[in-house]
Amino acid sequence: MQSAISGLDFAPILPLWLLGGLGLLALLALVPALWRRARGVWWRALSFALLLLALANPRLVEESRETRPDIALLVQDRSGSARIGTRGAEMDAARAALEAEAARFPDLELRTLDVPEGGNQGTRLMTAIDRALADIPRARLAGILALTDGQAHDVPAAPSFDAPFHTILPGGPGGVDRRVRLIEAPGFGIVGRSVELRVAVEDLGARPSETGGAVRLTIRRDGAAPRIESVPLGREHRINVPVERGGPSVVEIAADERPGEVSTVNNRAVVTINGVRDRLRVLLVSGEPHSGERTWRRLLKADPNVDLVHFTILRPPEKDDLTPLNELALIAFPVRELFQVKLRDFDLIVFDRFANRGILPPVYLRNIAEYVRGGGALLLSVGPEFLGPTSLASTPLGAVLPARPLSGTGGLAEGAFRPRVTEAGARHPVTQGLAGANAGDAAPAWGRWYRHLRADTQSGTTVMDSPDGAPLLQLDRVGDGRVALLLSDQIWLWSRGHDGGGPQAELLRRAAHWLMKEPELEEEDLTARVEDGTLTVTRRSVEAGPPPELTVTAPDGTVTRRTAQAEGGGRAVLALPAGQPGVWQASDGRRTAFAAASAANPLEIADLRADPVRLAPVTAATAGGVRWLGNAATAEVPELRRVAAGRDMAGGSGHGWLGLRRNQDHVVTGIDALPLLPPWLALPLVLGVALLAWRREGR
Repeated sequence: MQSAISGLDFAPILPLWLLGGLGLLALLALVPALWRRARGVWWRALSFALLLLALANPRLVEESRETRPDIALLVQDRSGSARIGTRGAEMDAARAALEAEAARFPDLELRTLDVPEGGNQGTRLMTAIDRALADIPRARLAGILALTDGQAHDVPAAPSFDAPFHTILPGGPGGVDRRVRLIEAPGFGIVGRSVELRVAVEDLGARPSETGGAVRLTIRRDGAAPRIESVPLGREHRINVPVERGGPSVVEIAADERPGEVSTVNNRAVVTINGVRDRLRVLLVSGEPHSGERTWRRLLKADPNVDLVHFTILRPPEKDDLTPLNELALIAFPVRELFQVKLRDFDLIVFDRFANRGILPPVYLRNIAEYVRGGGALLLSVGPEFLGPTSLASTPLGAVLPARPLSGTGGLAEGAFRPRVTEAGARHPVTQGLAGANAGDAAPAWGRWYRHLRADTQSGTTVMDSPDGAPLLQLDRVGDGRVALLLSDQIWLWSRGHDGGGPQAELLRRAAHWLMKEPELEEEDLTARVEDGTLTVTRRSVEAGPPPELTVTAPDGTVTRRTAQAEGGGRAVLALPAGQPGVWQASDGRRTAFAAASAANPLEIADLRADPVRLAPVTAATAGGVRWLGNAATAEVPELRRVAAGRDMAGGSGHGWLGLRRNQDHVVTGIDALPLLPPWLALPLVLGVALLAWRREGR
């Protein structure tokens, strides 16, 4: 827009200090005449004034200006809380209407800005506005229109701009939102103990008369039957959750819906508690001193999480050399204390080359078998003593063993060989991926053993065998417990590095941890986890065959069926996007896994009401206004007006108008100057007036 502005200007021919000096001389020359009241003194003063005015060079200046349009910024909040229910549609319609309103003003440019999710930092509304203002001259900023639910989490103490900031919110005032707030939720718990969750159920925006009373809280763990508790509104409540197994457990806490609340998205909270074992207690009983005994002791003592109780039978009962008992420097084997009184205090029992020579009566061996069936763990490393009448396989303990030795001379095989991982062992977590193991038709790269037992397998899984097909390492589940049987006493050769050695420490560590039910070593398992918005379901199985179809149930009940992708080693993986917070469920038809998906932006769902309180400091500091769009059926967009600086920027109530400041910023495109006393006019005037003054004084 072009315009012309006229004004008076001076372009002195002489410096100002010199003009001032000449003016002073002229005044001194006039003082005597004024004192004597001489004739023509005023004509002389007029001549001096005309001379000084001509030297000041007065001009009539006309500027050509181009007025620049003002810029208004329309900001739309597109975070999760701003899209709840019909809010997104309401704000989209209001945006279109405001754009049409702004188009009515030819001296206004409207720029739009979308504010997306801010990760886990809430809505970064003011940060996005500051970035957009970097490209807008502040002299042209007419105002900011913010379509938002008011849940901004970066509001500064003072705004960085002085233009009016108007808050436009969906719906109407007075919304109520019920939420479950986690005060404290431990991520780990000791197996066999309980952890305590601290939660509070709050009704945000409720009237004081409605904040009392109680609400029903539903607690569900890993899809089990729910537990119902009544909790007081607005007060802390403690929930005890027993940790019954190792690995992750998903606990979902949900409060009943409040009538008329904004949304139920934050009515639930999900917690993942990882069960870990405290100190693992292991009982190691060595039947006799031998070269491999130290291998077991070193392995178990190297783990700081293991409390080891180790006994070695140095003097079996049948050995009688007539030495008096009071002269023997030996500790009596505490049979009753270990295998009856404190048996279930142990997480794992290891028999290393132990023969039944009357040390353990049948009742104690039966106790051990019941201990295994009830959830205990038993590992046997056997040698030649496993053959014949003293074999543990011939005792009540044999009922829980996965294999029985062959009778006669065919039970013991001697000769150099290299242990092999079986086809099932290549998929079992105890032996899968062992360094130096045979792959396909390739021979193992680890050292040789020289003795093993031949046995008939009764149950379980053979994960290692000898070249002649005899089982070497047999793993089995018995009742709620587990048993491992190592049919050779030669693994200690690997620990000495014989013939290149082998991964004896890793193999025995995995076997011991599998027996103690460590979750990462489950061979038949289905696990699920949610990370970075992706649900990953992993199925592990020693069974051969194509991966099964998995059924995934989202928190809202949506069911998806997909086939997992095989990754080798008995693993199959399925990855799906998981944008919904809550408990995700995956099933392969036999097992079910649960995963907790927390809200991607927990600050965003902490309060789902449309509320101008957070933005009130910015609105007040810039003299802006707050307007509500109303319900979707009666939505009304506020009128926009151009307002001069210094005037009210918002008027009316309810759906009143909002003002955008008129800045009248401009650019000077040209200047025309017209001298008022050019030399050709100034010289005759000065001389003429001086002549009149001389003639007047000469009379």
